[in-house]
Amino acid sequence: MLGQMMSAPLLISGVLEHAARYHPQAEVVSRQDDGSLHRYTYADAARRARRLANALTAQGLRPGERVATLAWNGFRHFELYYAVPGAGFVCHTINPRLFPDQIRFIIDHAEDRLLFVEPMFLPLVEKVAPTLRAVPKIVVMAETVPATALPDVVAYEDFIAGQPEEFDWPQLDENTASGLCYTSGTTGDPKGVLYTHRSTLLHALSANMPDLFGFSGHDAIMPVVPMFHVNAWCIPYGAPLTGAKLVFPGARLDGASVHDLITREGVTFTAGVPTVWLMLLNHAEANGLSLDPLQRVVIGGSACPESMMTRFAAKGVRVLHAWGMTETSPLGAFATLTPQQEAALSEEQQLRYRLKQGRAPYGVEVRICDDAGTVLPWDGVSYGVLQVRGPWIASGYFGLEDRSAFTADGWFKTGDVATLTPDGFMEIVDRTKDVIKSGGEWISSITLENVAVGHPAVREAAAIARVDSKWGERPRLIVALKDGAELTPADMRAWFEGRVAHWWIPDDVVIVDDLPHTATGKLLKLDLRTRYGAETLTEEQPL
Repeated sequence: MLGQMMSAPLLISGVLEHAARYHPQAEVVSRQDDGSLHRYTYADAARRARRLANALTAQGLRPGERVATLAWNGFRHFELYYAVPGAGFVCHTINPRLFPDQIRFIIDHAEDRLLFVEPMFLPLVEKVAPTLRAVPKIVVMAETVPATALPDVVAYEDFIAGQPEEFDWPQLDENTASGLCYTSGTTGDPKGVLYTHRSTLLHALSANMPDLFGFSGHDAIMPVVPMFHVNAWCIPYGAPLTGAKLVFPGARLDGASVHDLITREGVTFTAGVPTVWLMLLNHAEANGLSLDPLQRVVIGGSACPESMMTRFAAKGVRVLHAWGMTETSPLGAFATLTPQQEAALSEEQQLRYRLKQGRAPYGVEVRICDDAGTVLPWDGVSYGVLQVRGPWIASGYFGLEDRSAFTADGWFKTGDVATLTPDGFMEIVDRTKDVIKSGGEWISSITLENVAVGHPAVREAAAIARVDSKWGERPRLIVALKDGAELTPADMRAWFEGRVAHWWIPDDVVIVDDLPHTATGKLLKLDLRTRYGAETLTEEQPL
């Protein structure tokens, strides 16, 4: 027997309409390229999103066709987040930090019909356009079009000019595709993850739970994580559900600029990768500044070092450690302790738990398996490849038949190596391609890196496997120092004594000016392994 409840599809268009009706005066603030702040409300954003939806429909787009963006976090990008999927099209956010060849591949593979681009990225589009199979119509996200060699370019404000402020949002099937985001593609061509209205809304509702993001109308939320990266961790959808103020930082993510917005706009919650928070903390500490009124910062993308968590705590800011991937929308785990854990564990033990990636929220199932596919126990000791499934987990890749990332029984193989405690806390100990296997035993590169960055002289560190004729592999540490700091390889190795097992200590240390990063801010281990992975380094790579 079926129940007697109304059935209504979960659609992205309904989120902004809800915010406009029930939180019409809540602010959306955007820092623009010239440093000025653009302010309007959810009610204003909804009116402009409807105008944009009318303009998109007037282009003759067919349902499901892709509309691409090359843009930072700002109010026009926010409008695209709603107008494009709401009108039945797919919002395809492109990472401008990718290599031009990758961007060219992504635009061609997605068959984008329109491309909305920030003025600063026009030279990038000019570079890739000549070799595209079909150049999409280009809309510059500004009031006017700057000088460009590209043909048929229109300004965003002209594109929506004269369009009605009312739009009849179609009642789509909630499983209709809504967004498209490609992985960074560091080991091959990028792969597209195709989200649905249903997956996006379920993800946003889950993220808003108190033990996760816990948004409320009293918050001022600044997504530092870019809107071109996994829907800005769904913050542009989660915040309007509660009427929270949104603060978009634009392109300036240096410590001083981020601190200025926190204090000026009363930011209470923010989220991003460790690289940004390192700049913020360094700026605040160097200038004797507080981080008030900031209360919570979500750190994801790569593991949060212990030193970063304690530095934030000293400023009165609570770090929320999270884990996820493009394929998981991205929220897959959150390190919030239970009341029982807080009562039973010492402060040091609690810190150890908060440094893990945390528990899966309702809607995500996790397991760890060995190379043969055998499910391993949750004992906090067994290492295995992490697999996940759930209603906001990808079931395949856009336009690809390759199923190698998925098990026969429907789980996604993340490529992360993890442990699970009996009470469900997950710790990512490495990527399968980054784990160091010395004498048949695993050494976690993440643990080595976190210990290294705890040294007061170290700005950033990467641990890789180097070839070893006796042990197969041994760890080699590459570090970049803080400005003006001095450190010898021997000093660095001594720092590890008593902090990790003796046989884990890197045999050698390479000190460099900077470390390479992927387009999403993660350490580019492939480059480091290529350069520093030999047993003996050349003169061009001295120890």
